[in-house]
Amino acid sequence: MLEKVIFTPEAADDVAEAYAWYEEREPGLGEDFLRCVEACLMLVLRNPRLFPCALDNFRRALIRRFPFEIFYEPTPEGLVIYSVFHCSQNPEKWRNWLGYDD
Repeated sequence: MLEKVIFTPEAADDVAEAYAWYEEREPGLGEDFLRCVEACLMLVLRNPRLFPCALDNFRRALIRRFPFEIFYEPTPEGLVIYSVFHCSQNPEKWRNWLGYDD
């Protein structure tokens, strides 16, 4: 079981932007979003290989109740979070973030 979660600056920005957007729409909804992100991360920490590979070693887990997915990689240092990606965005965006600009 992994114990440490490491957010890239881009992933931290993704979470902060989504939180602000949901809070602006309805007070408390941003907090619900954060709880769902945390619940998803706890599941991934317990079993990092539970979710499918998106590309190579990069995996993705869907966040319950919200149209987001977490792109991550289990490493010896911990669980590296590369993106908390809104599913309506162009998937090429996360492919570029992960270094696959076809």
